[in-house]
Amino acid sequence: MDRRSLVKNVGLAGVLAAGMAPAVHAQETLRWRLATSFPKSLDAISGAAEKFAQTLKLMSGGLIEVSIHPAGELMPAFGVMEGVQSGTVEMALTASYYFTDKDDCFAFGCAVPFGFTARQMDAWMEYGGGRKFMDEFYAQYNIKSLSAGNTGTQMGGWYRKEIRTVADLKGLRMRAGGGLLCEVLQKLGVQAFNLPVGDAYQSLEKGRLDAVEFVGPYDDQKLGFGKIAPYYYYPGWWEGGSELSYFINTKAWATLTPEFKAMVEAAAALAAKDMTAKYLALNPVALKKLLSERVQLRAFPRELMDAGFKAVMATMAEHEAKSATFRKIHRSLRGFQHDQLLWDRFSEFRYGSYMSGARL
Repeated sequence: MDRRSLVKNVGLAGVLAAGMAPAVHAQETLRWRLATSFPKSLDAISGAAEKFAQTLKLMSGGLIEVSIHPAGELMPAFGVMEGVQSGTVEMALTASYYFTDKDDCFAFGCAVPFGFTARQMDAWMEYGGGRKFMDEFYAQYNIKSLSAGNTGTQMGGWYRKEIRTVADLKGLRMRAGGGLLCEVLQKLGVQAFNLPVGDAYQSLEKGRLDAVEFVGPYDDQKLGFGKIAPYYYYPGWWEGGSELSYFINTKAWATLTPEFKAMVEAAAALAAKDMTAKYLALNPVALKKLLSERVQLRAFPRELMDAGFKAVMATMAEHEAKSATFRKIHRSLRGFQHDQLLWDRFSEFRYGSYMSGARL
C-alpha cells in the first residue's frame, strides 16, 4: 500500500501513530521593527505601514510580525535612515530625499524638481533601471529599497502673502522638502529649511516661517496650515510625484528565506498601491472642503515656473559636475522622462485636457 492509500484508509491519526507524518519544523516568529519619518496622524502614509505589516503577517501565517513606530518614538523623523543602516531597526518608511545632507543622490529615490509623475516613477523604477541604480547607491548605506507608494503630484504649499512674481519670493522663510529643492529655492531668493513636518506648524504659527509645503489637500487639511497661511498654491513643480520608500537593512534582508523575501515584496507592493489609490481618492474631497473654508487657491505664475525650471537645470548641472553617480542616475531619469512626455502628448495629456473641460 502506497503512502496516499495509507492516509486514505487509516486516516491522519493512524499515520501519525505510525510515525509517517510529513516533517514539520517549528519556526520562531520573526519580529522586525519599522520606524517611520511621519506622525501617526498622517493616516494615509502611516496606514500604508500598518497595511504592509498586517498583510505580511497574514501571508506568513503569523511567522513575520512587524511593529510600526511613528517619528519620535524610537528615533527622530530624519534619523530612520541611520537606524536602518546601523541595524538598530530592520526597516523604515521614509522619503529618501530627506537624506540629501548625506548625498544628493538620495533625492532620486523620491522626487526631484520637474521630475516624474507617480506612474512615470513606477515605470522608471521597475522597467527603466531606476531600482537597480538606487539599490546600487543604497548598498553603501546597508539598505535595500522597495516602493512604499506615491503621493502623486503635490501642491505648492501655504503662504502668508500672495506670490505674484519671482520678486515676491525674496527673503521668504519656507519649510520645503528634500535638499535639492532647498538649493533651487535659495537660487530664487527663498530661505528654505528641510524640517520634519511635525515641527512645521509650530514654526509657522510662531512666525519663524512665512510658508510651508508638504503634500496635498488631504494631509495639509489635517495639519491646519491654512489657518495661518491662507494662500494655497499649485502645482508643486518640485514634486510631480513623490515616491516613498521602505528601507530594509541588507543584513536583515539576507537572513530571509526566498519565500519570506517574496512575501515582503508582495506585501510592500500591495500597501504601496493602496497608499497611492487612497491619496487619489481623498485629495479631491479634502480640496473641496478647504475651498468651502475660504482658502485662497492660486496658480503659480508662468514667470515663476520658468524661473524655477531654469534654477533646477542649473542645480542639476552643478551636481553632475561633482558626482559621476549623480550624473549617471540623472541622465537615466531625464532620458526616460523625455520618452514618457512624448507618449503623454498623444495619450493622457490630450485625454486629460479634454476631460477637464467636459461636463459630467
